[in-house]
Amino acid sequence: MANTAVAASTPFLWEGTDRNGKRIKGKSLANDEAQVRADLRRQGVVPTRIKKQSKGLFAGGGKITTGDISIFSRQLATMLAAGIPLVQAFEIVGSGHENAAMQKLILAIKSDVEGGSSLAEALSKQPLYFDDLFVNLVESGEQAGALESLLDKIATYKEKTEAIKKKIKKALTYPAAVLVVAFVVTTILLIFVIPSFEDLFRGFGADLPTFTRMVIDLSAFVRAKGFYIVVIVGSAVATFLYFRKRSRPMRHFLDRMMLKTPIIGPILQKASIARYSRTLSTMFAAGVPLVEALESVAGATGNIVYETGVLQMRDEVATGQRLQQAMENTDLFPNMVIQMIAVGEESGSLDEMSGKVADFYEADVDDAVDNLSSLLEPMIMAILGVLVGGLVVAMYLPIFKLGAVV
Repeated sequence: MANTAVAASTPFLWEGTDRNGKRIKGKSLANDEAQVRADLRRQGVVPTRIKKQSKGLFAGGGKITTGDISIFSRQLATMLAAGIPLVQAFEIVGSGHENAAMQKLILAIKSDVEGGSSLAEALSKQPLYFDDLFVNLVESGEQAGALESLLDKIATYKEKTEAIKKKIKKALTYPAAVLVVAFVVTTILLIFVIPSFEDLFRGFGADLPTFTRMVIDLSAFVRAKGFYIVVIVGSAVATFLYFRKRSRPMRHFLDRMMLKTPIIGPILQKASIARYSRTLSTMFAAGVPLVEALESVAGATGNIVYETGVLQMRDEVATGQRLQQAMENTDLFPNMVIQMIAVGEESGSLDEMSGKVADFYEADVDDAVDNLSSLLEPMIMAILGVLVGGLVVAMYLPIFKLGAVV
């Protein structure tokens, strides 16, 4: 039912008058014009004009990102806190969303809720966008009569985890992007610029410096074998990405290697601990049993090494082991984290202490990423200088020698 609604929904622009006779206009999502009229009448609006929203030349279905889900969570929490009924909140949030795919998703959930499904049931029909953790928290909120509070916790959790992900992406993407640019510039110089100098040097009738000769030979190799190099490298990268996505042992090996990488490794470790603590705090505050919470926490750590460790902890806690001892057995958590969790267990404030650990490590990741960026900038400039500057020097060495002879 939900999937049909997603496929069939259409944005409509409308104009009408409210209960006070004031002219208003807006946008609604519906399967047809009749549904728009019915929805408006329920809201006390008398429609005078309804038309389908025309699609721009480059308009498309759009793509739903984790950021969209995070914003949706906060908007829904804010609407409910303001006393707006759930169905009307979906209508308002969906109508105001610029992403067509997100609009359709919201309408699908709204249709299920109007059909009598609970919010948790409606969300569970969209597993691509709402994971077990999200659905379990919403279900706990509905059962406890505290949906507004739980949605606020979910929104905060999503915002915190999204911030951590963006920080990690920033730390890894910036140097990678600069190195790719350096590689492209170097390739262009080798293919198009160096051959021009080679023709010039051929008329000198003298031996070229060794460094210049090496660069010219490298240029000739790239021009002769460049296509094969691209095919081999492209195939290797595609094969690597294929097996990385589908092979759990390979993912485990790569994630473990990343954790051991200097500079980057400690940041990834802190990020995983921050996600672990934030998720544990949110789940436990929602009243989810610890064993069940750890299963959701495992998938939220973002690293398969920590995921495996948390699942091991879940099995040990299920047999009566204390969480503190189970964490020690994994050898993945610093002593400070273990001791704070131990204090939380003993004082009955595990959610609060987990939240404090998450706050500390999230701030630590922010500082580490900022420091990494400051450290990498001069290093990257040096690499660019050596690559591009080295090629330039190699090409001008014979000219300098010729000038010295003259």
